[in-house]
Amino acid sequence: MKTIDFSYFIERFNAGEMSEAENEWFRKELEGNKNLRDEVALRKKTDLTLKNHDIIQLRSKLAEIEKRRATEVPVKNSRKHINMKYAAVVAGFVLIGSIALFTNRKLSSDEIIDRYYKSYEPVTEQRSEYSKVSKVNEDYFKNAVEWYNIGEYKKAATIFSKILENAPQDFYTTLLYGVSNLEIKNYPVAKQSFNKVIRNNDNYFIEDAQWYLALCNLKSGERDQAISQFKTIKNSNSIYRKDAGKILRDLK
Repeated sequence: MKTIDFSYFIERFNAGEMSEAENEWFRKELEGNKNLRDEVALRKKTDLTLKNHDIIQLRSKLAEIEKRRATEVPVKNSRKHINMKYAAVVAGFVLIGSIALFTNRKLSSDEIIDRYYKSYEPVTEQRSEYSKVSKVNEDYFKNAVEWYNIGEYKKAATIFSKILENAPQDFYTTLLYGVSNLEIKNYPVAKQSFNKVIRNNDNYFIEDAQWYLALCNLKSGERDQAISQFKTIKNSNSIYRKDAGKILRDLK
């Protein structure tokens, strides 16, 4: 029997370019193929890394162009040179004005989310360090993370929910259950999960829960609550305090 080469379909799936029929077929393939799920997750992370690399390269190229322009030999025609200087000054003022305009502009919630939001990255190997779990729940957890890593947050949320039925004090799973629901825009359940982690006040995930709760409030249109949460983060020793400060400036 001929083996299917999934490379083409993986690219289309991650890019969201599949038709409804293709998508349904591919999801069924994912159900019974762990290696395929792992490959989809790996390609997704690789695409994200390359995207970030491209942005860095673009910035470097722009900086190099600007550096070359600054070191160019002046033209012999003094009049032309003066005109170019005036043009550069005018362009500079326009650039400064544009920067000021965009810097002082109040960003929308969607723009802030696009700029700062990044889905939490779970690490299954470290889970045993955070909570005592049964072998059955551990298998469930690994399966849920597989779905989570390929962006199937609804499936992941369903499995995380089953784990929490038997282990309600598993705060790592509670956090991931919250992020999964945040991704599928089930904001009330997401907030409940984050608040549960925060209220416990004795686990490794409080800072993460505070951060995603603030983003969840922003996504769901509760701007004032989001601002209050970002202020709490900014004034703490949280790993997210710098980004919280930047967001507060953007929200002004």
